[in-house]
Amino acid sequence: MKIQRHGLSIGIERTGSEFFLTLKAQGTLTHDDYKIITPLIDSALSEVKDPKVKALIDGTELQGWDVRAAWDDFKIGLKHGNEFSKVAIFGNKKWQELAAKIGSWFISGDIKYFDNENDAISWLNE
Repeated sequence: MKIQRHGLSIGIERTGSEFFLTLKAQGTLTHDDYKIITPLIDSALSEVKDPKVKALIDGTELQGWDVRAAWDDFKIGLKHGNEFSKVAIFGNKKWQELAAKIGSWFISGDIKYFDNENDAISWLNE
């Protein structure tokens, strides 16, 4: 029996003196996944004074979203878009590069797609 894993995990990592938010997406995301992760993101960002967050999104295991989850993702971008200074999307699918370009319309900071994790982290640390 093959188990289908999906969801989002969130963390904080540090390289040198730079901290950044990490998100790892797995499988096909659902509205139920966002009902869990959205309050965590809201809470984490509410505690930061004058937030200008750097984020690394690992989409290497992301298959996509169901329709309602895509809407949830869009709402998070609208709500917190001004709080991100840089977002690096690390992935391995051509559509993820397009998603990064579309995401740049809703995030005040820079957003960039990478197919190499080390390049993504180096860019965040610039």
